[in-house]
Amino acid sequence: MTNQPISEDSSGADLFPEYSMLYALIASEVRGLTDEQLDFRSDRWGWADWSIRVQLSHMASLIPRWLVLRWGDTLFPDGHHGVDDVQGIANSDFDRRMDDNKYHDLTIILSKLEMAINLARRVLSERNVGFLRAQSVIQDQSPQWELMNKAHPTGITLTDDPGKATMLLEATMRHIYFEEVTHLFNIQRLKRAQGLSTVSDLPRVGYWAIDGWDTSEA
Repeated sequence: MTNQPISEDSSGADLFPEYSMLYALIASEVRGLTDEQLDFRSDRWGWADWSIRVQLSHMASLIPRWLVLRWGDTLFPDGHHGVDDVQGIANSDFDRRMDDNKYHDLTIILSKLEMAINLARRVLSERNVGFLRAQSVIQDQSPQWELMNKAHPTGITLTDDPGKATMLLEATMRHIYFEEVTHLFNIQRLKRAQGLSTVSDLPRVGYWAIDGWDTSEA
């Protein structure tokens, strides 16, 4: 994800410099939106099933779900990950997002999103590329991974057994970034569906840029 020469000893942050601007890219797109705009959804398009508020909550939740719940033993063996409410943020009863009862206001959601992105940046700054490429986890592979895997040049190995796909930590960090950008694309088309102008210059990377991804508009 960078054209700069990278060695095994390079910082993970050098491999993924785009994380440094990720929060600003997202926050600038949603600041100032009203509750009505944040909660707009529609049954007319599959991508509009989740409102902007739900998209943001998912974006804040998915990072600690990967880095704390799945990678916690590797990344934080001492338990010092800094996420003060893992259950409510990364493992709530709400579908792949934070607890709506605790994290509903936009300013609160954004604060948790910034915390999560900073957690990813901490992981990258504290570990080198060799570490990112030496660590792997077993993961379930949904049918969607057949498409999503096209965005990954390396780091994910799909198998005939859905429960035995492997993902390197490097690919996890790429996946997180791709997810954030793709959900930001969803936020932008939710805004366009409401006649609102978009703000951020969205990088054409990640899952939304794959041939075959639904990029339909209202």
